[in-house]
Amino acid sequence: MNIGEAALASGVSAKMIRYYEEIGLITPAARTGNNYRTYGGDQVHVLRFIKRARSLGFSLEETQALLKLWQDRSRESAAVKDIATTHIDDLERRIAEMQGMVKTLKHLAHCCGGNDRPDCPILDDLAGSASPAHTD
Repeated sequence: MNIGEAALASGVSAKMIRYYEEIGLITPAARTGNNYRTYGGDQVHVLRFIKRARSLGFSLEETQALLKLWQDRSRESAAVKDIATTHIDDLERRIAEMQGMVKTLKHLAHCCGGNDRPDCPILDDLAGSASPAHTD
């Protein structure tokens, strides 16, 4: 199948397929006599694997490591679990950071009068001051 068909079958855009080939995440596809890429079912399966890993937030580096482990039948599942638990820890850290942002913004929005006066605690906070900006 051509790259468009592989993209449709895998859910990965043709542009991303080309990019994955360029960075070495996937093996470049075979070429026909007229230089068109051709993909088989195994390559589409690899692309689906990559799409799923990326949809779970794994980085390209993590996805590459997982792909190598998936393709290595002599692997130990502990290596896979290590990547997954490290990723979980990172996700939980980022969630906590975002929850902190939400809490801060809710507080600032609550303190803002939202009226026709220029005083705004949101802008004051962004400016790093508790008082309005002064220009001289």
